[in-house]
Order: sequence, then structure tokens, then C-alpha cells
Amino acid sequence: MKKSRYDDQIIRILRETDQDTIANVAKRHGVSEASIYIWQKRFSGMNVDEVKHLKSLESENARLKKILAERDLEIEVMKEIAAKKW
Repeated sequence: MKKSRYDDQIIRILRETDQDTIANVAKRHGVSEASIYIWQKRFSGMNVDEVKHLKSLESENARLKKILAERDLEIEVMKEIAAKKW
């Protein structure tokens, strides 16, 4: 399952693990046990709204990092241009 598209399903699966074993839940939903452990590590104690908010913050953070990298590159180019003697 792709995480960003199935957040509500992931939360529902994690809630099922509270009542049944992870192996049974994984088999029932056709995912690996490792995936469920990773989801537990990442989404434990969250509801669907909090997960969606986390995803939006992560995408905004990635966008801002890209902008910062581009700005740093522009600064380096300007420094190289300024260092040359015309």
C-alpha cells in the first residue's frame, strides 16, 4: 500500500492490531508484518486527521528544502561571478 493514499486504511489496520495478533492482521489485509511494524513506529497514537496534517507538513518541508537549495546555488553562482575580475 502506498502510504500517502491509504492513511485511513493504515490507521484502521493499526487499530486492529490492538485486538488481534500482527501476523493475523497482516495476513487478513495482505501486507507484510514488517510494514505493520513500520506503520506502528511512524503512526502510533495518531488519528487520520493528524496523519494527513503530518503528510502536509512533510510535503511543505520538502518544498522549502528545495527552495533553499536553489537559493544556495544562486548565491554560489553570484559569488563566482563577483570573484572574477572584469
